[in-house]
Amino acid sequence: MLKRSIIVAAMLTSGAVQAGTLDDVRARGMLHCGVNSGLAGFATKNGETGQWQGFDVGFCRAVAAAVLGDPNAVEFFETTTRSRFTSLLSGEIDILARNTTWNFSTDVDLQLDFAGINYYDGQGFIVPRALGISSAKELDGRRVCVQTDSSTAPNLDEYFQRNNMEYEPIAVDTTAEAQAMYLEGECEVYTTDASGLAAIRATFKAPGDHVLLPEIISKEPLGPVVRHNDDAWADAVRWVLYALISAEEHGVTSTNVDELRDGTDNPEIDRMLGNEGLFGEMLGLDPDWAARAIKAVGNYGELFEKNIGENTPIGLSRGLNAQWTDGGLLYSPPFR
Repeated sequence: MLKRSIIVAAMLTSGAVQAGTLDDVRARGMLHCGVNSGLAGFATKNGETGQWQGFDVGFCRAVAAAVLGDPNAVEFFETTTRSRFTSLLSGEIDILARNTTWNFSTDVDLQLDFAGINYYDGQGFIVPRALGISSAKELDGRRVCVQTDSSTAPNLDEYFQRNNMEYEPIAVDTTAEAQAMYLEGECEVYTTDASGLAAIRATFKAPGDHVLLPEIISKEPLGPVVRHNDDAWADAVRWVLYALISAEEHGVTSTNVDELRDGTDNPEIDRMLGNEGLFGEMLGLDPDWAARAIKAVGNYGELFEKNIGENTPIGLSRGLNAQWTDGGLLYSPPFR
């Protein structure tokens, strides 16, 4: 988490951009989206085409499709744990879609608004298999790479204190720096969100040589972030997320959404897709906003499985991110 003193200047200059981001994005004809500076499965550039791809990238494209009618009308800005909040508060980006944890300080002290939770995560550890370590309880005295400008560092410190262990913190600024130092042996352990560890391991030449330890030491609800006091924009971003979640629950996919737009026997689907009610108008959008978002990137399940699911190199199971009807926490408020 950034110290408040680092972002005061950005907050002081953000007043002009807080009142009408939805109008600004439309006038510009382009969404400015802040993403991780290269996290496999979540936000990376295709080496051949140069196109951004990933779970977080897909969400930004869904917002662009809903608001601008074009999922490609997005400019992606690489951010780090140090720069992400200043980029948002200064108005450089319209939305931060970058494995950012919804916690009290970020919400209240930094005066940022989370538009929902798109991934339920928790902090974990990765170690070389050669160390023979099978539990975080065996990490006493180890060198641990940790990004200090995030909640990861205090979580780590509290965990070691609770378990009467000591460690040597190795401060890193970026995921790329942490990965390099870990592979070079400058730190024996790397800690961050478990999803990030799985993504990083998938890029290694020999992923099997590295172990994700079973302990999850924190709650890390991740989600898209917008500026405070910008309700129309927050509502648009929030309900795009809920449309993707609700679409999966009700069986609306990228391949059948056009057919379902003609009408169904499910009032919830009809309201979401603009066949009934004035939900688009309430958001300041046209009736087809949700249908465009779903068609562009698929429902939540499609977006998950394509980028980070069990059949991808990242290999994440749905777990807590399964629909509430399947034992998970994923849940959209009703379209009513």
